[in-house]
Amino acid sequence: MTVARPTPLRAWILAARPKTLPAAVVPVVVGSALALADGVFVLPAALAALLVALLLQIGANLANDVFDFRSGADTAERLGPTRVTQSGLIAPERVLAGTIAVVALAAACGLYLVWRGGWPILALGLLAIAATFAYTAGPLPLGYNGLGEVFVLLFFGVVAVAGTYYVQARELTPLALALSLPVGGPVTAILVVNNLRDLETDRAAGKRTLAVRLGRRATQREYAALVTPPYLILPILWLAGLLSAWWWLPWLSLPLAAALIRRVYRDSGAALNASLARTAQLHLLFGFLLAISLLLPT
Repeated sequence: MTVARPTPLRAWILAARPKTLPAAVVPVVVGSALALADGVFVLPAALAALLVALLLQIGANLANDVFDFRSGADTAERLGPTRVTQSGLIAPERVLAGTIAVVALAAACGLYLVWRGGWPILALGLLAIAATFAYTAGPLPLGYNGLGEVFVLLFFGVVAVAGTYYVQARELTPLALALSLPVGGPVTAILVVNNLRDLETDRAAGKRTLAVRLGRRATQREYAALVTPPYLILPILWLAGLLSAWWWLPWLSLPLAAALIRRVYRDSGAALNASLARTAQLHLLFGFLLAISLLLPT
């Protein structure tokens, strides 16, 4: 029995990996919700930040697809979703051209944000573009040398949340910075469970992710250490007078977080695909509940 080859459009959608895109949306939603709560919300800036975040996420997915193939990290034994370069659905040079086009479009959209935010946004934008390629390419790929988690926590947490707020308010507040950490924790956990699943194949390919360096048990602890603190940070911010009495709303996602920690300690290999998908759901649920809690009247 043969499997039908996807259409060219479907192949490009696979390459863009739409299931990963909420990771780019959630930080912008939280940063914009805080801006709205503070009375500094600017719709064009919020939309531009969202568009840039989505385009850079797609660009990173395309770059990972082609550079993981070229480095030999993607093989027929991979346990994750289909990679279009490795599977022969799209030629490597076309995926690379698509990566450059998407990143260039993100840069063009980001000019408005630079106009609003000045040189700090320009510097962060250039770093984000460089990291899009440096994650799996270059002489020292971040994802191959145990630095992937640092990249995700920084760009999907601190930069995305605080940067979204900054381009609207044109200033930073302690709360904008503080909220970047509970948002960044669960999204970094997505990468951790991905690397835990791929631990053996990455080790065989010479890909020295943090999971490969730490080993299975320590990586499981790392996952718990990223998923748990967001729930502890919120009451601290409330006691400090930075959050309203609705601070507890994201705690409604705590049962899912607890169940996921148990599954990550129990499962291995392809069985972790379910935990990967549900960790992404946890990030989405936690982030949107946090955004709602910021907007509810005190």
